[in-house]
Amino acid sequence: MDRRTLLKLFGFGALEISFGVSFPSRVSAVGQEADWGYIGESGVEKWGNLSPEFQVCKTGIQQSPIDLHRAIAAQLSPIEIDYRESPLRIVNNGHTIQVNYEPGSSIKLDGQIFNLVQFHFHDPSEHTIDNKPFDMELHLVHRSEAGALAVIGVLLKQGQHNAALQPIGDAFPNRNEPEQVVKTVKVNAEQFLPKDRKVYRYFSSLTTPPCSQGVNWIVMQQPIEISQNQIQRFPKLISIDARPVQPLNNSFVLRSS
Repeated sequence: MDRRTLLKLFGFGALEISFGVSFPSRVSAVGQEADWGYIGESGVEKWGNLSPEFQVCKTGIQQSPIDLHRAIAAQLSPIEIDYRESPLRIVNNGHTIQVNYEPGSSIKLDGQIFNLVQFHFHDPSEHTIDNKPFDMELHLVHRSEAGALAVIGVLLKQGQHNAALQPIGDAFPNRNEPEQVVKTVKVNAEQFLPKDRKVYRYFSSLTTPPCSQGVNWIVMQQPIEISQNQIQRFPKLISIDARPVQPLNNSFVLRSS
């Protein structure tokens, strides 16, 4: 079956595809009071039983992360990125190392503005390609005024030292400390994106409880490099924070051609 036939089956008559029209875009806000983790009694397999608000973690049919190897080549609408500098506001919330971003940075996706709220790390990567994970993954989380979510995933692989990520690694805090504001350090999230802006795109869910569905996922095809020393810094503070790959079910993935 050729690519055009597949796209017609998915409801797209042309190759110039704009997401966000026929899919749910709003993610409801729910509390996250239940204690959850990645292993043990509150681990991944138990998320759906920990709280009524987490039930979609086990009942949802569009769940992330996924393996990306079956993506269909298409001419995707470009993503307009407008990132600015932000003071380094960093916290270890017990699940990941998270950097909260100052207002004023955004992306424009299918004509809709999503504001960059925070970014965080997963070790190893949550998305895989041909069932192979990368060393780490960076998630840039955006929210529209209507409450819709868009997440840019950047795959990290061992290689050259990453100067842009070094100040963040130097500031990694211990757990249960309040947010630290490092006023002497400015970060610009655009420095974490690869030069090649080809992407995978699909609709699915958050990769953490409450696993809300309807999330716009944009995963960069090209990984960025990070040194072995930089990779080893993260697990000293966070033991593991990657949800296993979920079934694709009736979802589909497109990739920039």
